[in-house]
Amino acid sequence: METEQSVDRERQLVVFNLNQEEFGIGITQVKEIIKYREVTKLPHVSDYIEGVTNLRGEVIPIICLRKRFGIEEQEVSQDTRIVIVEVHQSRVGFIVDAVTEVMRMPESSIEAPPSTVAGLKSDYLEGVGKVDDRLVILLDVDKLLTSEEKNELAEMENSAADTEE
Repeated sequence: METEQSVDRERQLVVFNLNQEEFGIGITQVKEIIKYREVTKLPHVSDYIEGVTNLRGEVIPIICLRKRFGIEEQEVSQDTRIVIVEVHQSRVGFIVDAVTEVMRMPESSIEAPPSTVAGLKSDYLEGVGKVDDRLVILLDVDKLLTSEEKNELAEMENSAADTEE
């Protein structure tokens, strides 16, 4: 008789803080994490879009997640980071309060998100992970932006690239 081994798959997450809550993004979507830097402001864009930055020749739109989620803004600190993620073949930077760790989380500890968590609609969420006495809110970066917002970011990248030529 064979014994069945249940293999609990794991997810690797980049964990960051935002307004004293812990959030996670799948490590495969995170391209890099950089220290906060000033960004070039652009006119006529949504208020949560901070602007663009030039990262090794690539123009990357920068989004303030606090503004995106309607959380009170906070001064930039030495812990503030920009998490560069891949969203639909484009790179976008998310300003976060601090990146704390890379974590392995068993799939079995991830539950479907309630309708709202930490004031966020479940539209943006993949789930909530429970690790020891911590809750990590898993963001679905593909759903973080509406199709109109993705178009706006693409236009920003194009116009910023045109002005650099």
